[in-house]
Amino acid sequence: MGSRVLPARELPQRLGPSLEDNQRTPGGVRENLLSSIAAIQTLASVIRPCYGPQGRQKFLVTDNGETVCTGYTAAILRALQLEHPAARFVREAAQTQAENSGDGTSFVVLLIEALLEQAEHLLRAGLPRTQLREAYATANKEVLAALPSLAIRSLGPLEDPSWALYSVMNTHSLSHTNYLTKLVAQACWASREPDGSFKPERVGVCTLRGGTLKDSHLLPGLAISGEPCGQMTAVLTGARVALFVCPFGPANPNAPATAHLSNPNDLTKFMTESDQLLEKQVAQLAAGGINVAVVWGDIDKKALILADNYGIMVIQAKSRKEVAYLSEVLGTPLLTYLLPPLEPGRCHRIYRQELVNGVAVLFERESVGTPALTLVLRGATAEGLWGAEQAVYHGIDAYFQLCQDPRLLPGAGAVEMALARTLSDKGSKLEGPNGPAFLAFAQALRSLPKTLAENAGLGVSQVMAEMSGIHQAGNFLIGVGTEGIINVAQEGVWDTLMAKAQGLQAVAEAVLQLVTVDEIVVAKSSSLNQQILNPDSKKAKECLSHPRKKILQMYKYQFL
Repeated sequence: MGSRVLPARELPQRLGPSLEDNQRTPGGVRENLLSSIAAIQTLASVIRPCYGPQGRQKFLVTDNGETVCTGYTAAILRALQLEHPAARFVREAAQTQAENSGDGTSFVVLLIEALLEQAEHLLRAGLPRTQLREAYATANKEVLAALPSLAIRSLGPLEDPSWALYSVMNTHSLSHTNYLTKLVAQACWASREPDGSFKPERVGVCTLRGGTLKDSHLLPGLAISGEPCGQMTAVLTGARVALFVCPFGPANPNAPATAHLSNPNDLTKFMTESDQLLEKQVAQLAAGGINVAVVWGDIDKKALILADNYGIMVIQAKSRKEVAYLSEVLGTPLLTYLLPPLEPGRCHRIYRQELVNGVAVLFERESVGTPALTLVLRGATAEGLWGAEQAVYHGIDAYFQLCQDPRLLPGAGAVEMALARTLSDKGSKLEGPNGPAFLAFAQALRSLPKTLAENAGLGVSQVMAEMSGIHQAGNFLIGVGTEGIINVAQEGVWDTLMAKAQGLQAVAEAVLQLVTVDEIVVAKSSSLNQQILNPDSKKAKECLSHPRKKILQMYKYQFL
């Protein structure tokens, strides 16, 4: 208990001539660095309350007026309209982490902010930017080298992965987490390749309103939330699929076209020709071998009757996203008109599946890259289903990482505290720039468990003092729980080694780039250039009448 956290103010106050003393840049580092830090701090202040299992959620209002309640950082970052280039740079780093690992987005944003705050202290104390960058890079290498030694458990090749996926999926207090984790573990386990590898695309996810999350279950093949509309409700062999993101019937009545009719005969002729055109289009689908049409749009009754006559099963999808996913899986394009595709999608069979308070359509197709199972999620609200869907994808991504590297790290901030202790011990013995940089890096790492304690409503000072003392004694399994410090091994809170290592690498790359930025230069388009590029403008005519018009024409050509 004798250890204490080194606060930022105890970092060296002066390391030499400060950049603030440089007369060539009035305000120096204070002015330039703060301009980036302020934007990143604002971004982090939005993300910080969402960090950890006790994190809060936010209402996101989209451009079209839809409201989504979420606590997932990746979704929040996508919705934010950022103007500052440093904030956009941090968002890009966090989104890269989300795409590569599916987890650790908040970790990236918050650690970048903490490291830049510590960098500001060091720069004000006089540490040159180049030395700070090299010292931070050395500290990051030390962290990445120490990380594997903290992996005390791994997922066995024949072991049920539920215990390893639970903490990943329980990020935002999801209801029925145990049940949903078992479904994801079962789907991932059953979808493995014969050689033991796993491809995330082999597990599909379908959301269907109605029931509760406990009504979720697994179905074979790929399922979508839709319903057959005609008499054809199944194709049990040799299905050939076309996907349409347009009405299944006559052209859209809102299309910019006008029919000029002068008498009843013209109206009769127009309707007859419309029916003939519609029948021709459906006949072309049948002639092209299409026997299943998936439509995201309105379905005309006459077109549906014609489809039944030609033996075409018409499915009305409820989600454009699912139709786009079908296009990717089946390898057939999304069509905006009723014509057969050059390469239709092929399935073994397609049929209607009755569910509790709902209907789904199943596509069974045995080939590499096709979902072997679909997890059908049920729920009363769209927001609840969206959150459950994100949790499922996090679980699938985590299992994919564990198949590549089965090692697991203690979660709940335990790893960050252990790494901070390692850096502090080494930094206190180092001389030159590396010593203060190691201590600053350690201080930044401690900010993460501190945020977990804040979001859990705990006494931050007490929790951090207890954790620091226990970690100093050599027990690195102590993390932050909902009621205080916990033993993460006993509570089953784990992080994948791969996701944590990728997150630290993404943080390092972003910070090492940002600490070298001293000024933001915004290039504005010249009004003169725009006038020259416009051939009808007065300025362009003046230029072309100028004796040196050839030079001006060359100037114009460069901009074109």
